[in-house]
Amino acid sequence: MGALEHWSDFNVAIVGAAGALAGLLIVALSVNIAQVVSSRQLIARAASSIAGLLLAVVACAIGLIPGQPALAYGVEIVIAAVIAGAVGVHAVGPIRAADNGAPNLAARLLKIAVGLLPAALAAAGGITVLVGGIDAGLALVAASALVAIVGSVFLAWVALVEVLR
Repeated sequence: MGALEHWSDFNVAIVGAAGALAGLLIVALSVNIAQVVSSRQLIARAASSIAGLLLAVVACAIGLIPGQPALAYGVEIVIAAVIAGAVGVHAVGPIRAADNGAPNLAARLLKIAVGLLPAALAAAGGITVLVGGIDAGLALVAASALVAIVGSVFLAWVALVEVLR
């Protein structure tokens, strides 16, 4: 049994949970779509949230591909992380602008990190797998998925609350 097979139950659970959360988020946002699209900050938060959840789904689904060589897995994870990271980087500007220069640097950094950390962890995991540290790489990808779920729920909650303001 290869290292990826040891993670199959985890991957199945995360694919289901993150997929369901992404669907619920899209439905919740679509109910208030006029308000969401009228705000760059809300669009950025929603996009970052969905990207994080999709990263968790994709990363864990990739881990379920039967007979997947570690090299292919590592490359696929890095590609998924770069795509999700690009969405997170694009979201930073509108989210920072919405802060209106808030004096709390820690809060601003946390808002930025929530959208970028899952992609960074996934990229680190994929690279770690590529250089031969499969067990450590898989643990980093798992951490990425968990952080993505928590961070995406946080971002989505903030976005949905902002819709009602």
